[in-house]
Amino acid sequence: MHSIIRYLKLPCALLTITASAGSLPTSAVASGPWKLLIIDGQNNHDWKATTPVMKKTLVDSGLFQVDVSTSPPAGQDLTGWKPDFAAYDAVLSNYNGTLWPPAVRQAFVAYIRGGGGFVCVHAANNSFGNWHEYNEIIGLGGWGGRDEKSGPYVYLTEDGQEMRDTSQGRAGAHGPQHEFQVVIRNTNHPITRGMPKAWLHAKDELYDYLRGPAANMRVLATAYSAKQQRGSGNHVPMMIVVDYGEGRVFHTPMGHADYSMRCAGFATTLIRGAEWAASGKVTFPVPDDFPTSQATSSRSP
Repeated sequence: MHSIIRYLKLPCALLTITASAGSLPTSAVASGPWKLLIIDGQNNHDWKATTPVMKKTLVDSGLFQVDVSTSPPAGQDLTGWKPDFAAYDAVLSNYNGTLWPPAVRQAFVAYIRGGGGFVCVHAANNSFGNWHEYNEIIGLGGWGGRDEKSGPYVYLTEDGQEMRDTSQGRAGAHGPQHEFQVVIRNTNHPITRGMPKAWLHAKDELYDYLRGPAANMRVLATAYSAKQQRGSGNHVPMMIVVDYGEGRVFHTPMGHADYSMRCAGFATTLIRGAEWAASGKVTFPVPDDFPTSQATSSRSP
């Protein structure tokens, strides 16, 4: 029923974009607003700093109504925590912690399979290494006990050929935080259409050696994980999409900290990825302050 209801929403009139969203055209045609739920409460990253940045980014786009469901802290009982996934067009995970209770896991899988949208940000792909359905939903993950049994390493060659490496080894690694160039590999997808072919992302952790089922997955963008930065020397996924049942999943390993998320490139991909996950369409424009191939562009707090 959820997947039917979501498409019955009527388009809104022209939507004015506020200056806080960056230097944008004065108006954009939008549908929605889409209802989005952020899940946080446990993470080895500073979710108390990053959730507000993502919420503000999404709300300021004019496309979303955003709620936050914060789990009990690690070590406390989660059985009373029951997010109502079905009430939302998309769910965004800023969570990396205790395995969710069975009822929450079942509701989440049913929600995505039935047509719900999901956005996986940074350390959310570290979560739940032994939860098979979650690994299928996110496509690739790091850490969390993942190894060759979890699926192949996935990376692209210089000319864009996708490689799937089934060799033994643990999943997940990154070198020191640094600026890195994001290269768009699929220019026809609604999320990436109109973006510069390459753009310089603000200081962030560059996740490498991600592996997983990688089923029904498309790589939209990569970054070069240089050996000088303790990387693999491969072009590794930075933006991917996954089809899971009737649901749409947008997954970005970017977004380590609040300063990483203030990159205009990250903010734009987050908005466009969430809009696509919620609706299957992207109306949000690439803003004038989007990074170039040689220069980052970050927004003030």
